[in-house]
Amino acid sequence: MKEPLSEVIKEVKPSGIRKFFDIVSEMKDAISLGVGEPDFDTPWHIREEGIYSLERGRTFYTSNAGLKELKIEISNYLKRKINVDYDYNDEIIITVGGSEAIDIAMRAMLNPGDEVLIPQPSYVSYVPCAQLIHAVPVIIELKEENEFRLTKQELLDSITDKTKMLVLPFPNNPTGAIMEMEDLKEIAQVCVEKDIFVLSDEIYSELTYKGKHTSIASMPGMRDRTVVINGFSKAYAMTGWRLGYAAAPKMILEQMLKIHQFTIMCAPTNSQYAAVDALRNGDKDVQIMCESYNQRRRFVVHELRDMGMECFEPYGAFYVFPSIKKFGMTSEEFANRLLEEEKVAVVPGTAFGDCGEGFLRISYAYSLENLKIALQRVRKFVERL
Repeated sequence: MKEPLSEVIKEVKPSGIRKFFDIVSEMKDAISLGVGEPDFDTPWHIREEGIYSLERGRTFYTSNAGLKELKIEISNYLKRKINVDYDYNDEIIITVGGSEAIDIAMRAMLNPGDEVLIPQPSYVSYVPCAQLIHAVPVIIELKEENEFRLTKQELLDSITDKTKMLVLPFPNNPTGAIMEMEDLKEIAQVCVEKDIFVLSDEIYSELTYKGKHTSIASMPGMRDRTVVINGFSKAYAMTGWRLGYAAAPKMILEQMLKIHQFTIMCAPTNSQYAAVDALRNGDKDVQIMCESYNQRRRFVVHELRDMGMECFEPYGAFYVFPSIKKFGMTSEEFANRLLEEEKVAVVPGTAFGDCGEGFLRISYAYSLENLKIALQRVRKFVERL
């Protein structure tokens, strides 16, 4: 019998996040601080629009690129939020979550052997997506002393004549780090000078707690070399609706659309109708959720520091990334013992790259009540150490 499996996929490591969730689901009285998912319900007016679309029998395929109404609203949103103009007809595509947008952007742009720069710690999909198309992931290890921001020198040190793309994952999962305007100006200058394209994953753009989110696509010379990835999961509490989008120059988007046509057809229709309402009427909901996350953020950082854990202040997403190096355990050992002894699940930093060793990802996308109980357990565990 021939080997049934691809050699490429056998080399791809499974997600380091999932196994902890699987254990938690079987453990009575366990509290998870590991899931990157809002604890809010999707705002009712958005759900209502999804329900209404079903009642009206809107269960047909949309065009491959997505509903015209939704693409127009996304174009308006991007102009309003990041001050970049995109033609809704030729430069925006609706995808099944931001993850699909990441995948098809890489497949449309990278050839075998092309190097893609991936700052880590970061979201778990970037490296496998590059590996599956025989591109070469080049890891840039972000540093705690830089608040896990990407610096100009780190970027320059990683560029070779094979470099084609930089993944820019900010606001960042798992660290909560952000890149501000001055940071992005330096990165943009390098990308223009070295002729590098950027995949800017801005799924957490609405969850920024220090000033206003800035997109690298708004920097001089960057619109035509940037693919902006965003979606509805985090800002609008719509994870299960599976809806994201990409905005890119027509030349790139045309090729992304071909991949999407042959693999997906179109994103879920009722989700798209709901998303139209989210963009038209959801700003207040986003603001309310963001204010709540900010309150929890400050509480969690304060509590972790008070129990003696080193933790830089994150200004984006809904994660903190405390250091546990002082305890003499690996991230996985710490997370396993915390789960076994106190029934609190967190994610080892190594799930997001080897340079995450010595850190944990803790999500604060949970009620203050649950956060207080969980952090009391963490405190007991740390005191025993």
